Amino acid sequence: MNPLTPFIILIERRRAAGLRTFILATLLLFGTALAITSAQAAPGSREGLRPMRMPIELPRGLLARDLEVGMTSLRQPKERWARDIGGVRHVQVIVVSDGEDPQMNDLRAHVDRLGGSVLAVHSAVHALTVQIKAGKVKALARHPDVVSVSPNRSTQRTASTLEAISGVLTANVRPTSTKTTYTGVDGTGVGIAILDSGVMAEHWAFADANAGYRVKRSVNMLNGNLANWITGTTGIASPTPGSAELAAYEAAISNDNAVTQDANGHGTHVASVAAGRATFYGALTPDTTGIAPNANLYDVKVLNSLGVGTVSDALEGIQWAIYHAKEYNIRVLNLSLATASTDSWLTDPLCVAVRNASAAGITVVVAAGNFGIDLLGREVYGRIGSPGNDPSVITVGAVNFKGTNVRTDDTVNFFSSRGPTRGGAVASNGVRMPDNLLKPDLVAPGNRIVAAAATAASSATPTWNYLANLFASQLVTPLALPKIYGETQMIMSGTSIAAPAVAGAAALMLQANPGLTPPLVKAILQYTAQPLANASLLQQGAGQLNIDGAVALAKALKTDIAAKVAAGSYSSGQAINAKSLPTAMSTVAGSTFNWSRIVYAGGNRVVSGTALFTKYQPIWDPKITWAGNVVRRRTPTYWSGTGIAANTFPKSFTDTVLVNQSLLSAGVVRGDTLAATSSLLGRTGVFMPTATMSSWLIAGSGLTLGSGLVLSEGVVLAEGLVLSEGLVLSEGLVLSEGLVLSEGLVLSEGLVLSERFTLGEP
Repeated sequence: MNPLTPFIILIERRRAAGLRTFILATLLLFGTALAITSAQAAPGSREGLRPMRMPIELPRGLLARDLEVGMTSLRQPKERWARDIGGVRHVQVIVVSDGEDPQMNDLRAHVDRLGGSVLAVHSAVHALTVQIKAGKVKALARHPDVVSVSPNRSTQRTASTLEAISGVLTANVRPTSTKTTYTGVDGTGVGIAILDSGVMAEHWAFADANAGYRVKRSVNMLNGNLANWITGTTGIASPTPGSAELAAYEAAISNDNAVTQDANGHGTHVASVAAGRATFYGALTPDTTGIAPNANLYDVKVLNSLGVGTVSDALEGIQWAIYHAKEYNIRVLNLSLATASTDSWLTDPLCVAVRNASAAGITVVVAAGNFGIDLLGREVYGRIGSPGNDPSVITVGAVNFKGTNVRTDDTVNFFSSRGPTRGGAVASNGVRMPDNLLKPDLVAPGNRIVAAAATAASSATPTWNYLANLFASQLVTPLALPKIYGETQMIMSGTSIAAPAVAGAAALMLQANPGLTPPLVKAILQYTAQPLANASLLQQGAGQLNIDGAVALAKALKTDIAAKVAAGSYSSGQAINAKSLPTAMSTVAGSTFNWSRIVYAGGNRVVSGTALFTKYQPIWDPKITWAGNVVRRRTPTYWSGTGIAANTFPKSFTDTVLVNQSLLSAGVVRGDTLAATSSLLGRTGVFMPTATMSSWLIAGSGLTLGSGLVLSEGVVLAEGLVLSEGLVLSEGLVLSEGLVLSEGLVLSEGLVLSERFTLGEP
């Protein structure tokens, strides 16, 4: 590692050379953006609206750029989704469809006619995993039902002090907490699905009060498709609830009784941060109580012993969580993983899947990634991975809390990925259109967090997981703890570890108020966050996680909001608060601070004001996604029939463009109008310190909407904070202001051991 790099980060070297070559080729071929502007409402326009033709259809048959490069490259493929068989290039791809048939029978027949094999059918996501000759991919993409074709990319892990520094130990949340007992909100009854490398179900971190464990199901989605390059397999559609087919599928993926449920160790640590207990640990172990220590956990294994998986496996895992969400009360889904993606959020397969989860009522929390600086130690913008680039998810960056419970010295980790999102589509005229969405949404503790370490299920001879064994001197040795089965712990860092802190916070909020919708959970977390000093909207989002404020605000709202939204009973502006909103400040670990009052909306806009939580905003409907000039609705359809519970098991999802849709009510404040032209040197626009914008909003600045915001047919909303295209970057080029902007390709999440402290720090 270059000695200038101010933190320790390990990335699998076997991928690095090929990815660097590909990044260079991508940058040179397609070029990146940067003439930075902030658009204001046109003079005389109505509440920020301007005339423009509405793009009501997705582009058809889009091929991901890394797929096109991989198909035509003359070198031996290094990507796991490409193979040369008998001298002929074959690829494994994810085909996203918007055809009316949820089983995609015509599309599957088209694959057969082209000589390809369907490896998996993701009915709820409306996508196929396909193995096919590279020369047939364009013919596949020309099918009228195909929206996009992407490679089956690799996914990878994005790599109690927690109670004190995150705002849990307050009167609003948990007034008391020790290793042996606690009082207050703890996530009881709320299910959190952990898509990761597995969870050691019988680790004492996951014990309950009745001598049992809170990991209710463990399933393994690693189906081995990538290894089966010659024969392929035939995928099956989602089975009918209660059928023998479903029972056989569930039996095949069951991982409940595996001797080693998490050989890697990442998933167990992540689950412990979200919902671990320290109650049953011995006297020698530190108090590592997680955020929601009585929430139920659902272990969905999508990464192998090395912490690597595929998009196809992740799609299956997300689909499983969606299918069982109402049955198991899975209200939160944590993905501490990422994949490289050049696709727009509109067509990226993982983005489609997480939007389905949100539309089904699941709050999705995703790690932002660990690529905030490059190998030369320079800050890099635009490296948010998929599915963290989707507007519906809560994308979480990492905070270095400097080993203290006091928040005043906290900083955004150097390694934490910065926004904006850089995936995008290529228009018919060949011009690339990056999404440029504001990310991350907020930040949470993610440096040197102590939590559960997985071992094999052997009380006599527990065996360390892969990470603890490989990096023992950094992850295990500093704790000086004996290796006792069920009590093993280790230290980890990264946005992977920050994300489950937010997932646990969401569980507490949903226990306090089960009527919250996913976008409302996200908005509350942002609005109540604490802006850190000297960090911008692209570095920290709205600020640092503040569970005290989030739970307090959640308790002030009505508990039937989600039910009424699902029934279509709300109209824009109706009251949604059950009592007066709490004072917009919190005291955590002895420090009192104002809430940010910042909420991201529409992908690149900042909104504020108490009207967000006293009046119903149509964007609180989880079926609506608004980003840039696009407003779409995803609606689940459910299995029905004799003996099948109504509106319980999602079968598929429809996606429609909205052309007449109210988005915001009167009284909401637009804060992006304060940002001016974006300049890194001037720290304006998207580079404005979050604390500065927050202070202006608190002082009453901003544009208050007099009549709400309505998307009318034939017009689109004016841009918020945007990065305009026009300046091409090559690899290693730093603009005069010091900005490096990545071109939509994010290295799969590596392992961050820790951010190195400066002299004098712990």
